[in-house]
Amino acid sequence: MKLWGGRFTKSADSQTDHFHSSISFDSRLYEQDIKGSIAHARMLGATGIIPAEDSARIQDGLNELLDDIRAGKVVFGESAEDIHMNIETLLIERIGDAGKRLHTGRSRNDQIALDMRMYIIEEIESIKTLLRTLFSELTDMAKVNIDTIMPGYTHLQRAQPVTLAHHLLAYTEMIKRDIDRLNDTARRAKSMPLGSGALAASTYPLDRELVREALGFNTITLNSMDAVSDRDFCLDLLCALSIIMMHLSRFCEEIVLWSSHEFKFIELDDAYATGSSIMPQKKNPDMAELIRGKTGRVYGDLMALLTVMKGLPLAYNKDMQEDKEAVFDAIDTVKMCLPVFTSMVSTMTVNKENMLKACGSGFVNATDAADWLTKKGVPFRDAHEIIGKLVLYCLEKGVSIEALSLKELREVSPLFDESFYNAVSLSTCVNARDVPGGPARVYTEKLIQWNEAYLEDN
Repeated sequence: MKLWGGRFTKSADSQTDHFHSSISFDSRLYEQDIKGSIAHARMLGATGIIPAEDSARIQDGLNELLDDIRAGKVVFGESAEDIHMNIETLLIERIGDAGKRLHTGRSRNDQIALDMRMYIIEEIESIKTLLRTLFSELTDMAKVNIDTIMPGYTHLQRAQPVTLAHHLLAYTEMIKRDIDRLNDTARRAKSMPLGSGALAASTYPLDRELVREALGFNTITLNSMDAVSDRDFCLDLLCALSIIMMHLSRFCEEIVLWSSHEFKFIELDDAYATGSSIMPQKKNPDMAELIRGKTGRVYGDLMALLTVMKGLPLAYNKDMQEDKEAVFDAIDTVKMCLPVFTSMVSTMTVNKENMLKACGSGFVNATDAADWLTKKGVPFRDAHEIIGKLVLYCLEKGVSIEALSLKELREVSPLFDESFYNAVSLSTCVNARDVPGGPARVYTEKLIQWNEAYLEDN
């Protein structure tokens, strides 16, 4: 008989049991459910709501059950519907009537709100660890590529020279924001909902602060209806994970491009590429492409839960059972992608010569040429036009700006002199940009130091 079956005169249909059950996926919440139940049982005993000896028996029984589940000795049943009912059923089987007192003053509605918050808080720490590892790898790669000059792009057109270090450090800035978002999500999730009951709290003198302290939450929820129907913390997490995947996907897109024959900027390690079943010459960046594809999957998890929640009246509705699979899938996907991405990037070979060569054929120093004229007193708009004409001339002749003779330069403007050639050299173009946020060596070295300090503090 169901633990809630007193009001019913017939058993649930087998199809109903299967359709209604969530144990196939919420079984992963067993630790959170048991830890929350232990804290609840301790509070019930401390407040005298249930006898102290029953509280002690419940706590002992739950601890033993937790050990057995961890050891693989427990099989959950679909007929018990969810992780909460499975744990309670198993507890009653083991300790008898004392176990029936556990659910005093609570509902599955505030139980699952608690379990999901605890689970998300723990998983955030795991994901932050993976992000810190990637952050560290990118910072180390930047150290050895401070002078690796490459084209920077806008509109996927060669634009201005930067360094590979500068490019990599752009992604460490993204990771900092990713970690900040996860911290914000955890902070908002650390509000303890147990004691909210089904929607209207309880007539028992529950000590919610005692439970909050035992479980390590920062605050208690302040409105029982909101507490059981709130899944903002799940949406916060899914949004943060979607942005993490977006960052990975952007980098993966670049890896796909850079590893192509057209770019040849990098070569992926054989361990992180695949071949073709028909074309023997192929070396495909499948790991990058898969991560790029799985980004859409995480986006889908976010959209699924947003759609589930958009039309729900207060308070709890069974629709909200759909929150778990979306959250679990997104977490699993991100935790699978981050280590693969980190290893793929850290083992790739950088073709520095090809990166440098690419800068020579895209007029990436054209802005610096215009700036040189501006510093000679030419208004920037006029300088822009002069260099534009030079670029057109170079395109017709098939040469670069720095390959033009001084005579050719002076035919466009008499201000050109020998110092122009040093001003438009790639090394000068990069290192003259020494303003904060720029690609110059002096600033890049500072940012690497700041990154190392950031890792120590985070």
